[in-house]
Amino acid sequence: MIQFLAGNSDSEIIIKLLVAVGLGMLIGGERLLAHKEAGMKTHALVSLGSAVFIIISEMIVMKYASSGNFDPTRVASQVIVGIGFLGAGSIILQGNKLLGLTTASGLWVTAGIGMAAGFGFYGLAVITTILVLLVLILMNVLEKPIRKISDNIDKLDVN
Repeated sequence: MIQFLAGNSDSEIIIKLLVAVGLGMLIGGERLLAHKEAGMKTHALVSLGSAVFIIISEMIVMKYASSGNFDPTRVASQVIVGIGFLGAGSIILQGNKLLGLTTASGLWVTAGIGMAAGFGFYGLAVITTILVLLVLILMNVLEKPIRKISDNIDKLDVN
């Protein structure tokens, strides 16, 4: 089997990419069920893209190791910045309501999951995905009664 740079075999790279896209799809699936715009495709692509950039940075390190001038953490930091811009574009001020903050933070953490998969830190990627899903699902359940109370208080203040 052909060896990629950075000592990864084809199968190792494929596994990294499949883990990234699969975990991104799980988070996107929850967002789809919650009727949000950024769903399975968006989260899968953010996670996959993040993993690809990490894999590329590992390959560059191996290819240009003798030059000594390449810092692989720069690629990771730029992924974070780039996803920040994507997230910022999803935040909308509608009247007096700020919308899209959960979408933005979900995309940001999904990029982190993709980066973890790209580095081969599968346990970290899976545990983070589970925690993200717990936050999204449990907080939605817990927030509903709080929102009802808040809406009732707002109605009393108007009268």
